[in-house]
Amino acid sequence: MFADYHVHTEFSGDSAYPMEQVIQDAIAMKMDAICFTDHVDYGIKDDWESGKSLRYRGEEVLANVDYPVYAARIRKLQQLYGRQIEIRMGMEFGIQTHTIPRYEALFQRYPFDFIILSIHQVQDKEFWTQDFQKGKSQEEYNRRYYEEMLEIVKRYQNYSVLGHMDLIARYDKNGTYPFENVEPVISEILKIVIENGKGIELNTSFHRYGLKDTTPSVDILKRYRALGGEIITIGSDSHSPKHLGTYIAEARQLLKGLGFRYFCTYDKMQPIYHGL
Repeated sequence: MFADYHVHTEFSGDSAYPMEQVIQDAIAMKMDAICFTDHVDYGIKDDWESGKSLRYRGEEVLANVDYPVYAARIRKLQQLYGRQIEIRMGMEFGIQTHTIPRYEALFQRYPFDFIILSIHQVQDKEFWTQDFQKGKSQEEYNRRYYEEMLEIVKRYQNYSVLGHMDLIARYDKNGTYPFENVEPVISEILKIVIENGKGIELNTSFHRYGLKDTTPSVDILKRYRALGGEIITIGSDSHSPKHLGTYIAEARQLLKGLGFRYFCTYDKMQPIYHGL
């Protein structure tokens, strides 16, 4: 089973990769399954149907997925290519505590197969711009990031896996923050994830970002496995053709070496296990 479960298209403001081209490229790569997971980031982005004038950051429109068009496009592609590749409809929910009700409402509107729960912002402040980190010590912004994640997994359950769980590390200009300093809160998060029948993802984009560790880190992967976690997906976090499907095979070998027995795909929000 060759599957990529973190894929962005022209429905995400930070990608121009046409959805049908993604499918054609995936078929050419002999991929068995793919799940589209375009961005929704309430708090910093508006819906197309909001009635507001959409804002832009450079050429990037600050808008969430155009939901009806997105769902219709995926249905059409499933009809056109479904005999060649398994196509699933997902989204990446960039949740914050104050936006949880909006995601609860959105989840009820469409027949999702898979949802990635990601923390991209805290209090509407983004990591990649350093707005969130500004004025905080390395300890403060790392602790606050995981505290937000903990509060969300306590309160929200309509998701499949936690995406790039230690995303803050990608944008930490002060270097690697010691795992042991945040291990208690990470372990609490993982215990809740496991108890609720959810999982985490191994995101292969750490290669292209030149990170020294995996995403999430090997320490987090080991802790998740030690706590009994088995649900794990693998995704490239692709935004362009050169990203699609990259390092998936290597990720499977890494997981196997860490003691995992399976990776998962999803159908109608239910995990399907595949041997590593």
